[in-house]
Amino acid sequence: MKTKAVRLYGASDLRLEEFELPAIQETEILARIVSDSICMSSYKAATQGTKHKRIPNDVAENPIIIGHEFCGEILEVGAKWADQFKAGDRFSIQPALVDENGPVGVLSAPGYSYQYIGGDAQTIIIPEEVMTNNCLLPFNGEAYYHGSLAEPVSCIVGGFHANYHTTPGSYVHEMGIVEGGSMALLAGVGPMGLGAIDYAIHCDRKPGLLVVTDIDTARLERAASIYTVEEAKANGVKLVYVNTSEEGKGIDYLKSLTPKGGGFDDVFVYAPVAPVLEQADKILGFDGCLNFFAGPTNPEFSALFNFYNVHYAATHVVGTSGGNTDDMVESLKMMEAGKLNPSTMITHVGGLDAVIETTLNLPKIPGGKKLVYNSVSMPLVALNDLKNHEGELYQGLAKIVEKHNGLWSPEAERFLLANAPAL
Repeated sequence: MKTKAVRLYGASDLRLEEFELPAIQETEILARIVSDSICMSSYKAATQGTKHKRIPNDVAENPIIIGHEFCGEILEVGAKWADQFKAGDRFSIQPALVDENGPVGVLSAPGYSYQYIGGDAQTIIIPEEVMTNNCLLPFNGEAYYHGSLAEPVSCIVGGFHANYHTTPGSYVHEMGIVEGGSMALLAGVGPMGLGAIDYAIHCDRKPGLLVVTDIDTARLERAASIYTVEEAKANGVKLVYVNTSEEGKGIDYLKSLTPKGGGFDDVFVYAPVAPVLEQADKILGFDGCLNFFAGPTNPEFSALFNFYNVHYAATHVVGTSGGNTDDMVESLKMMEAGKLNPSTMITHVGGLDAVIETTLNLPKIPGGKKLVYNSVSMPLVALNDLKNHEGELYQGLAKIVEKHNGLWSPEAERFLLANAPAL
């Protein structure tokens, strides 16, 4: 069977090609990919080539398929897995292949290391180790793009699970945010911050107070129109949006929002900016946990941290850079149940033929997640710019996006797949 895919041959050498897939073995599964979300990690892999630790040294002769945030449908199942999977099943994949002994090995990640599996392909062969390590995850949600976004959503879920708290006199750490406690999401209205608001409101371990900050009024107002104070209240959460650039809305004000002004139990930092990180440190309460979620690109990045409070106020800091398989399963199940809507993360859509330019220029493209549909030909277009493009496809999508408060939706996905030109 032939497939079209974006393959990496070396540093910044991506090619959209059609090639023949071998027949699957009894230990493998054949599948088609419907959607893939382009991650900054793919940009790093594509630009670094063999210098990237997950890219094999022989990609010039044996190119790999890029993309690791994908969702699709099983076409054919090898005999070994016939009792667990069947043709027609929808799936998502946990790309970080780990077993009880740690990473599978050098060839440990679809989208980085394999010739026949990656998110930016039309048809793929899923190797045995994906199933052996329980990383082929069933998904029965309404839209394929939900499954593509399960991996980034799982990073948010993992952050909430990674925070921890202590009890005086005990060395046992209680994992997770403080249920019913005070939480702050600083620089919290970007794509991942919006996802964190969604999860905080709808998960089974909610804060009682959720304060979301930014310095951009328009972004805060946009967030408040999507995740309203009223919706949060209906779910048992007091939600407060704060523009910290306004006079009188700094550290003292933020702490005053917490019970008795004692500070926050959990603070998440969603931008790698030293003043924001230092603000987070200063608004922590006793036994407060600071989660530095945003990964800096500068290996020398640093900020001031109050170690007096580490000693006397039991404050602590963690950093998370991904979610595990359990976090991804939780994300998928919550999306299936309609409890999470990752649509807020998406700002651009396109086809498989937009992948190369998008991936190599990802840091220069503003906005959130860039979603591609692998069966169609379409340039990358911002959702808020659809109305400015001529043609029934773009105008139809623009109307659907406007209908859904400016967000991508299952309805938009169905319309695109039915009307976009095939690649």
